[in-house]
Amino acid sequence: MNPATSPFPSGLAKLGFGLMRLPRKDDAIDLPQVCEMTDRFLAAGCTYFDTAYVYDSSEEVARKALVERHPRESFLLATKLAAWVGCEKREQAVAQFETSLARTGAGYFDFYLFHNLGPGRTEAFDRFGLWDWVLEHRAEGRIRHFGFSFHSTPDELDRLLREHPEVDFVQLQVNYADWDDPVVRSRENLDVASRHGKPVVVMEPVKGGLLANPPDTVAVALRRVAPDASMPSWALRFAAQQEGVALVLSGMSDLAQMDDNLAYLAPGHFRPFDEVEAAAFAAARAALAAVPIVPCTSCGYCEKVCPAGIGIRGSIAALNQLTLYRDGMRARKFERWQVSRQGRKRAAECLRCGACERACPQHLAIREALARAAAAFA
Repeated sequence: MNPATSPFPSGLAKLGFGLMRLPRKDDAIDLPQVCEMTDRFLAAGCTYFDTAYVYDSSEEVARKALVERHPRESFLLATKLAAWVGCEKREQAVAQFETSLARTGAGYFDFYLFHNLGPGRTEAFDRFGLWDWVLEHRAEGRIRHFGFSFHSTPDELDRLLREHPEVDFVQLQVNYADWDDPVVRSRENLDVASRHGKPVVVMEPVKGGLLANPPDTVAVALRRVAPDASMPSWALRFAAQQEGVALVLSGMSDLAQMDDNLAYLAPGHFRPFDEVEAAAFAAARAALAAVPIVPCTSCGYCEKVCPAGIGIRGSIAALNQLTLYRDGMRARKFERWQVSRQGRKRAAECLRCGACERACPQHLAIREALARAAAAFA
């Protein structure tokens, strides 16, 4: 990766402010607190803000807390286009760009992304001819740098970057829980981006907050060497120190989270793990791997033979999330996304025929796992 051609300024702070999980008060975003968070973020020398067309009220809040209160040249603003959301025609997709400009009042976007490429979603960007459209806007200066966020396999990422070498950067889910996860495959996707020379913006470094409260065995291993360090700080530093990572987004939800993140990733504060910390972190990851989850590799053979069309992989992945992080609401949302939103049937509709188990290379007790998932996500 050539720093001279990177779209990210030299000396850019490692921390980016993700505007998806903003603080709320009385069922609305707490604008005064967001304003104070924005001011602290900028005062600490951090400049990158990330929002999206589909984030509820986020672009409008970016205008009120950031654009209307700070000089335009003092910050970098990123937003995203989701062509797979309610778009039947090209005109509806490109209208999202104009809407985002109007909502933010930014005049232009420093970084503009195609949102959440992956199965069932990438096709919309191809069908509407948006790859050419975004290059026209980049040439006009309404978009300074263009990339995409991505949730799929390394093979698909490699194909996209081969077909679209004009992409300036990619945004990937990278965290230590998903590093070698057979579904997310963080390490492999990061390697693909590096081979193509594309700098990476990290999303979900704390896995939506789950790694702020990891299993006790994980927390104990980390506290032995740094009793005062927060659990999120370990996750953020892990992501930030990876080769090819330009910055790490954190969806900070209050001032306390902002202050904690700045203490570890603001300019002058970030440092990679030293030898002692690296050893402790290896022990923590080993403890996480030892939590008794269903060892599914997400190969999909079970779903190919299931006569009921059950979302087996998604059901088991959601069950594993529940086991690891004890967050029932988060696991239920994940189950809906990975099963119902993918057009598969839920675990409770399992016929218990056993075809899945006969096809499973890992010889897993899939029917028992689906029964547990059905009870957990009823």
